[in-house]
Amino acid sequence: MAEPETPKLLARNRRARHLYSILDQFEAGIALIGTEVRSLRQGGAQITDAYVRLERGEAWLHGAHIQQYEFGNRQNHEPGRPRRLLLHRREIAHLEGMVRQPGITVVPLDLHLSHNRVKVQLAVGRGKRAYDKRQAVAEREARRQIERGLRRELRTGV
Repeated sequence: MAEPETPKLLARNRRARHLYSILDQFEAGIALIGTEVRSLRQGGAQITDAYVRLERGEAWLHGAHIQQYEFGNRQNHEPGRPRRLLLHRREIAHLEGMVRQPGITVVPLDLHLSHNRVKVQLAVGRGKRAYDKRQAVAEREARRQIERGLRRELRTGV
């Protein structure tokens, strides 16, 4: 039996986990044209300010920037155009139901290649308040301090 392929990361939205409490995650395909795929393979994507909008029963990725392919011709793609996300109808209905709740939004976590297809990892999240963000940073720092102390004890043999 073949080993499962590990997805190749093309772009990551690191701010999403800081700004939102993640409630649910989905993987979706994305409708791209040829020069966009080539540009993504070269690492020319930025999804930090991207978000998902649900319109007329379809999901669209807005705010994602995919650089123009440097070897493209006049039929090169528009870098900031909205891109349709490929989800099943019941997944879109589920997302629409969740987004109706106040404070809930859908953001992309990353773009990756899975079996030579570009996929988007989507997260349904609730925006964090400033004190939630400070609390998360404090917890992370405390965890680091504990790990440092454990490593120091292992090195010194105390």
